[in-house]
Amino acid sequence: MTSNQPRPRTRLSLRSNSVHYDSLSTEQPDSDTPFMRTNPISQKRSYIAVAVLCYINLLNYMDRYTIAGVLLSIQNYFGIPDSTSGLLQTVFICSFMFLAPIFGYLGDRYNRKIIMIAGMIVWIITTLGSSFVKKSDFWVLVLTRALVGTGEASYSTIAPTIIGDLFTGTKRTLMISFFYIFIPVGSGLGYILGATIANATGDWRWALRVREYIFYNRSFVWSSLGVTAMAFVTGALAFWTPTFLSRAQVTQGLRPPCKEEPCNPLDSYIFGAITVVTGIVGVFLGTYISKQLRDRLPNADPLICAVGMLSSSPCFFIAIILAATSIPATYTFIAIGETLLSLNWAILADILLYVVVPTRRATAEALQIMVCHLLGDAGSPYLIGAISDALLKYDQESPHWDFRRLEYSILLCPIIGILGGVFFFMTSLYIKEDRKAAELLNSGNNVLL
Repeated sequence: MTSNQPRPRTRLSLRSNSVHYDSLSTEQPDSDTPFMRTNPISQKRSYIAVAVLCYINLLNYMDRYTIAGVLLSIQNYFGIPDSTSGLLQTVFICSFMFLAPIFGYLGDRYNRKIIMIAGMIVWIITTLGSSFVKKSDFWVLVLTRALVGTGEASYSTIAPTIIGDLFTGTKRTLMISFFYIFIPVGSGLGYILGATIANATGDWRWALRVREYIFYNRSFVWSSLGVTAMAFVTGALAFWTPTFLSRAQVTQGLRPPCKEEPCNPLDSYIFGAITVVTGIVGVFLGTYISKQLRDRLPNADPLICAVGMLSSSPCFFIAIILAATSIPATYTFIAIGETLLSLNWAILADILLYVVVPTRRATAEALQIMVCHLLGDAGSPYLIGAISDALLKYDQESPHWDFRRLEYSILLCPIIGILGGVFFFMTSLYIKEDRKAAELLNSGNNVLL
């Protein structure tokens, strides 16, 4: 073979990562670019995969510090001193430390998804099992905490490599950052939720039990996020709309600025009447639509909620924009938006009841109420006001700017409404499976009883 003749191209198959690389190709793979996979996934599915990994990372660190959140109760229950109590975390960390290299080795050679799922199954079973340990068997709790380290060892070593395969460059850095943000967030929530559940149930063991159904119930999690977004929107609009419309009328010259009390309450009367009527109409309409579709479409309820929120957001956006020119048009779109938003109220309660088993419903309801108010309507009025105050520095004298700065602040509500619609749409993807699981668990409990 002469030197001018093309050399045959040999192909090396790296089986462990399902990679095919042309060893003599003139185009060498970049060091920051993942090898080509035989089954590449779409960008949308890559983002969903990262969201799932972040969510599991959140649960992972919540689990790590749940014990710390109820440690006083554990000490009283088992009658153990501080040194023995510290052993619970020591065995967990040691287990994780020694198993992490093993899972790393396996992850480079075998199917990472299967390895991660297997580790998580052990994690879930041992966490749940540790909540049934008797007072005389503290050593069993120590053993189960050691086995819980299996879950973190399998997950924390493999998940970042999966993200690394899905993204490159700055986008990969950003996704990795999102993933690791959930370490402090999950740690903090582990303390809070562990203590909250223990106080609500009167038993520290429920802090370990409840999460292993409720927080792995995807319909409950996504619908709770949707309820939180809905509470954010309704809380902010309910608080600020009368003031916003009053300032709008001052801007249009329909009334003078209020300098002395009492201020004109007309907008409060009108908005209050609209809220009452649209609330009644929306709730009955949502219930009727749900009854008509539920038998034919198993995921009808969360889809109705998604459509309600996604379609109400443009209405609120148009209402906010039109406030500067037409108050009647603003009230019209507010009424339409509130009716669409009110479709969800009765349905939301029903979703929780049929995706959570009866023995967990009260706790699930309490957690959902806590989250939706804490992150929703408890803070949204203040946040809108804070944004408005921050914009005040641009013009501290003009009544027109008083209206505009509040207008720009309230525009956050339609954005959150769209996000809530997405959360309810995600609920619709899992609700059929979660409802069936709840029914099976409930039937099993009835048999045992």
